[in-house]
Formats: sequence, C-alpha cells, structure tokens
Amino acid sequence: MTPEEAIVNAMEYETRIRDLYRDAADRSEDPNGKRVFSALGDEEQGHLDYLENRLRQWRETGEITVEHLASVVPDEDTLQREMGKLQDRASRDDRKNEKQMLSKALELEVQTSDFYRRMVEEMSDEARDMFSRFLEIENDHIRIVQAQLDHLSHTGYWFGVKEFGLDHS
Repeated sequence: MTPEEAIVNAMEYETRIRDLYRDAADRSEDPNGKRVFSALGDEEQGHLDYLENRLRQWRETGEITVEHLASVVPDEDTLQREMGKLQDRASRDDRKNEKQMLSKALELEVQTSDFYRRMVEEMSDEARDMFSRFLEIENDHIRIVQAQLDHLSHTGYWFGVKEFGLDHS
C-alpha cells in the first residue's frame, strides 16, 4: 500500500469513528457522556484535519513531515481520577443507550487501531512514525471506551482489572 492509499484509508476510519462520536454526543442524555463523546469526536476531527494536511503534502512533495499530534486523552493518573468521579453517577442509572453507543465505539476503535498497527508494520520512515502516533492515540481511546463500558455494564472490571471477586484468594 502506498502512503497516499494508507492516508486515504486512515481518513475513512477516522470519519466513521468521528461520526459515531458526534452522533453519540447528540443522543446521550447524560451531560458527562455528552462531554466525553464530544471531546472524542473533536479529537477524531483533528485527526482528519491532520491526515488531510499530510495527504496534501504527500501529493505536492512526495514526502510526509510528521508533526506533533496532540491528544485529549489525559495521563493515566488523571484518567483514573476522572473516571472515578463518574463511578457514583453511572451506577445510579441504567444507561442502555450509552452502553450501545460505547459498544459500537469500541468496535470501531479496535478496527481503527488494527488498521494503524498494520500500517506501522507495512510503512517505512515518516509514514510509519505518523501511523505509530495514531496507534498510540487509538489504543488510549480503546482504554477509555472500554473502562466506561465496563463500568456501565457493572462487570467488576476497571481499566481491564478485576475490582472485586467472590473468592478470597
């Protein structure tokens, strides 16, 4: 796959997930849910803008300059703290709609992450470096979405770690 084809494919993945987050923000009844979905949708739009710029650069120069790609995903400690604030509120309500939206988001984030992982393996030089950063960000998105989904589903897991169990071992 050429860098141009990879960027165009990446833009398709980013568009799908951006549209899902925007729809979820519009449909969510919970203010915190709206805020999270909106922030993730905005970040995905930023990814699209970045990719469009890189595509334009590739077409004009045959090169890709990797520029810093920021993320709204906070560091691990901040993320744990913020997710803890949602814990009490989320446990009071059945959020079936949010669970469905998060499940779909998780599915799309995993697909997008898998695509970026393949690009990191296949591409060379600057294209690989660019897709590597996207892979990091999408993996962070998977963590956030999975944590929210686990909590709303009352699985007993928090960021993939079992919070409690019936055995004493």
